[in-house]
Amino acid sequence: MPYKRRSVEKAIILALRELGAVANRKDIRKTIADKEYDGLNYNDVYSTKEGKTGRYSPFLFDFNFGMRSLYSVGYIEEPIRGKDIVLTDLGRNDDVDNYPTKEQQELIKNYWDKKNNEHKKNDKQQVPDNDAAEKEDIDNNNWKTELLNCLMQFDPGKFESFSRLLISKMGVVIDKERGVVRSGDHGIDGFGYFTSDEFRTSRVAIQCKKYTEGAVSEPEIDKFKGVMDGFNAEYGIFVTTSHFTDRAKKKATQGNNTVTLIDGQELTELVEKYQLHITPITTYTLDNYYYKRD
Repeated sequence: MPYKRRSVEKAIILALRELGAVANRKDIRKTIADKEYDGLNYNDVYSTKEGKTGRYSPFLFDFNFGMRSLYSVGYIEEPIRGKDIVLTDLGRNDDVDNYPTKEQQELIKNYWDKKNNEHKKNDKQQVPDNDAAEKEDIDNNNWKTELLNCLMQFDPGKFESFSRLLISKMGVVIDKERGVVRSGDHGIDGFGYFTSDEFRTSRVAIQCKKYTEGAVSEPEIDKFKGVMDGFNAEYGIFVTTSHFTDRAKKKATQGNNTVTLIDGQELTELVEKYQLHITPITTYTLDNYYYKRD
């Protein structure tokens, strides 16, 4: 089912507590998706919709709105651009079962009323510094959303080629004879070698699954591990545009030949890290100095 707009503050608090009270926005979202806090699942957190300027994440608007609301009731320190989100003592210890209480609802309302008045005073093109983190988060997420949507449109052969290229950027040397395998052949989509800092070379098997919906399940990991044995691979890399079930994650770490799992969100992070067929664009936002009234 498509994501329906809702309050996500309780899920944010639970995720932050799980992460030790300090975390960046990306890790908070990932923890909410993995742990399914407050009834939210992976599809809720990462589903996208088509908008006027491209695809976007509806959850992200509720997420950033929730951050500000949590700040207004004293559960987190003020969100600052480029800084981790930090729980206050109240946020770490308060009972959130009845969140928001009537008193908290009043604090949230007053906060947003004040914010709306501030925005009316500023030019529409201006973005105050305390909103810059949210704007940057949304802009950064939008291009990754578009990237993941493009990857889902690849035919299986192109997705396998893309995955091998990315993994080679990560340090795996693809075997020229065994490393490029036709889709469906032998149950793997790539094979190569990785040399660690200790000069130990390991055999690596690669599996790719392009999904537009649904998760990679335990039987698929189990099957891949069986094929890895036939290639004498010490470990494997399983790449998908979707995500993995909890049982699949557990299966990946069992036994001697472990499997590194790369889901759709991690794919976009790796594309950014290794600058794979993307062009960086530098821009600037004004800090609070320009908006303060003397």
